[in-house]
Amino acid sequence: MDKYFKISERGSTVGREIRGGIVTFFTMAYIIVLNPLILGFVADKHGHFLGGGPGDGSNLAVIAAGTALVAGVMTILMGLVANYPLALATGLGLNAFVAVSIATQMTWADAMGLIVIEGLVILVLVLTGFRTAVFHAVPAQLKVAISVGIGLFIALIGLVDAGFVRRNPDSHQTTVPVQLGPDGVLQGWPVLVFVLGLALMITLWVRKVKGAILISILAATVLAVVVEKIGKFGAGSAKNPTGWSLSVPSIPDKIVGMPHFDTIGHFNLLGSFQSIGVVSTVLLVFSLMLADFFDTMGTMTAIGAEAGLLDEDGVPPNTQQILIVDSLAAVAGGAAGVSSNTSYIESASGVGEGARTGLASVVTGLLFLLSMLFAPLVEAIPSEAAVPALVLVGFLMMQQVKGIDWDDLEIAIPAFLTIVLMPFTYSISVGIGAGFVAYALIKLIRGKAAQVHPLLWVVAILFIIYFAIDPLTRLLT
Repeated sequence: MDKYFKISERGSTVGREIRGGIVTFFTMAYIIVLNPLILGFVADKHGHFLGGGPGDGSNLAVIAAGTALVAGVMTILMGLVANYPLALATGLGLNAFVAVSIATQMTWADAMGLIVIEGLVILVLVLTGFRTAVFHAVPAQLKVAISVGIGLFIALIGLVDAGFVRRNPDSHQTTVPVQLGPDGVLQGWPVLVFVLGLALMITLWVRKVKGAILISILAATVLAVVVEKIGKFGAGSAKNPTGWSLSVPSIPDKIVGMPHFDTIGHFNLLGSFQSIGVVSTVLLVFSLMLADFFDTMGTMTAIGAEAGLLDEDGVPPNTQQILIVDSLAAVAGGAAGVSSNTSYIESASGVGEGARTGLASVVTGLLFLLSMLFAPLVEAIPSEAAVPALVLVGFLMMQQVKGIDWDDLEIAIPAFLTIVLMPFTYSISVGIGAGFVAYALIKLIRGKAAQVHPLLWVVAILFIIYFAIDPLTRLLT
């Protein structure tokens, strides 16, 4: 084992690898809870929920089990094939994009088919070496802006799902489209559970407590169950604005149970082309690919730097294997019906505990597989207890904004549009498209069109067509 994982060679021990793998799992185990909450309450264009039918909602435990299964298998594969202390799971931001921007335009099976296509495209890019061209096509600071924008988008989803931010039902008569709480003020115990959960999470995080996110979710869930037991607030609605936003907390009928995987194989590879057309499908695949691919490049480099594994050129060991496994993880996530899986920056917590090899990833993966038995617990967790994690992750992604040169208008304006339009339009693809078009346009105006990569010109034109698709369709019909 020492020889296979190069444990001694990298200055580690078996004990440190096991400890690092455990810490990584508890740092990112929140995804087993969050992914069902993000995917489970959005109906597709036919009114069907993921793993369910029209009007009967999703089976959150099924989504949780599928999430844990794919995360476990792919993280173990990362450890065995790439020998790298990097864990994978359903990507935050990507799952929100799939739920809000994709599934609402087609069926859930079509949406997951897009994920499979995206993963296969990335795999081809990796195997052919074309990834280098794609990587250099997008300016580094625009990549940073995309990540920051996704962070703000995630935070907004968290605040909305908690009822902290509400849409103003009379916004057509006022200048306030969104507001604090149902009447401009915070109301109800469910929102208080969110606030207390967020406060606890921040407290534990700044004190560098391992597993801060998971601990806070569990503590807030216990509080939520007690509050509902006493107050019986019920599900939120227009007549009950102070109720629970998405799911009512309750003590589950069982804590341990055999997992069911009803979402596995729930994908339609080419259905999206029929649902929304070729141009829109291509743009969505590209948006998914961009967010997934570049996020992985940054994550594996950051983990390598933390672990001291980068070479003199800043390249991690076994880069090709890392990217291949990550690409397969996207395919596996779509095929399993739980959204694209990608590398997690939370792996840095395990590296901080001493992890340096793939043995830590194997440990993390095994714990994910074990957690499948506890999937019924997810039904007891209300969104108010879980979504503080989205706000915190949004902050962590927002920190990258310092990597943008705000004095350079050629990059600052496109970056600004990318960042603000993602949350303001509730669409990641709109933010990416606006940033690309603005970047190409400013370069053209300043006589620097040659500085724009040809691939980026193609993508910018595709996004212009995407934005103008409705008037163009009306003109041509």
